[in-house]
Amino acid sequence: MTIQICVPKELRKDEQRVALVPDIVNRLAKQNLQINLESGAGELAGYTDSDYENASIAPSAAELLAKADICLTVNPATNEQIDQLRDGSILIGYLNPYSDLDRFQKLKQKNISAFSMELIPRISRAQAMDALSSQASIAGYKAVLLAANLLGKFFPMLTTAAGTIRPSKVLVIGAGVAGLQAIATARRLGAIVEAYDVRAAVKEQVESLGAKFVDIEIKAEGSGGYARELTEEERQQQQAILAKHVAAADVVVSTAAIPGRPSPRIISAAMVEGMRGGSVIVDLAAEGGGNCELTKIDETVLHHGVKIVGPVNVPSMVGNHASELYAKNLLNFLELLISEGAIHIDLEDEILRDSLITHGGEIHHAGIKQQLEGKPAGASS
Repeated sequence: MTIQICVPKELRKDEQRVALVPDIVNRLAKQNLQINLESGAGELAGYTDSDYENASIAPSAAELLAKADICLTVNPATNEQIDQLRDGSILIGYLNPYSDLDRFQKLKQKNISAFSMELIPRISRAQAMDALSSQASIAGYKAVLLAANLLGKFFPMLTTAAGTIRPSKVLVIGAGVAGLQAIATARRLGAIVEAYDVRAAVKEQVESLGAKFVDIEIKAEGSGGYARELTEEERQQQQAILAKHVAAADVVVSTAAIPGRPSPRIISAAMVEGMRGGSVIVDLAAEGGGNCELTKIDETVLHHGVKIVGPVNVPSMVGNHASELYAKNLLNFLELLISEGAIHIDLEDEILRDSLITHGGEIHHAGIKQQLEGKPAGASS
């Protein structure tokens, strides 16, 4: 039988991405896979139903979910969508594995094999499937454009008949994928860029992009490419040195996040008050509580003349290319999962094993299982 893959319309407010773009649908169709798309699913990403020549278009998600062997999403499936999924089917997408844990009980009860794109291990073989990286790169790029829009200054140096305009100074906090793209974008716009990260190993990458690395002589490399949490003494040292660089910046782009934990507080209210009026902070860690003490989710706060932006779902603002990259991540993941026209979940494969949360009517992922077992009855997730 032909494998049925469905793509429902994303239900998150202001979401402009879609799980599959027409080019990837065409490539999947050549593998004798049936792609079923909810009408209008790609519209906000710039794709009309007629662009999906090799997909079957359905007017509602319910009928797609009921017959799907594999359901592909960008955002976590809602409880209603989970109820509509066929028992024993496969769900692949962002699943927000560190919260909303009750959804995993529901997935377990329906015997659904749920793969979380956030949990794909950061190993060389998985780079083409790493949706966190593909979407973070877009977020870093867009964050700089948001800052440039709000800043009442030019980024580049300009020499005019009326005088010379000095280039803006940009400080990027966190030199992961998002931070490195923010550095590159700010440099392309002509700004003078500094970058800080607690992982000293990224210094070479920062400097290769033309930025100056702010070294506070703390080494905090963690596992999986992330930084570990700082001790209180290290945090005080960090704050003292960073305060001077924050005060000198026209723009601060903050990207530091730790999966499953609140975003580390790096920029204090006092540091904001030390900045010049008209300066801008774009806090990409807003959804985790923010790197800045004054950040408010999905709001722009004005404090002592400084604008502090707490954007959410930033990759969606570049919906077309974000969808294209995400769809390629999914395509590469599906190539692991489907072989010779059949679905095979190989639990010996590190990528499939580590990203699988529920399977065979059980909570497969040890970390999620531990969280659920340690949660008091009736407690909210």
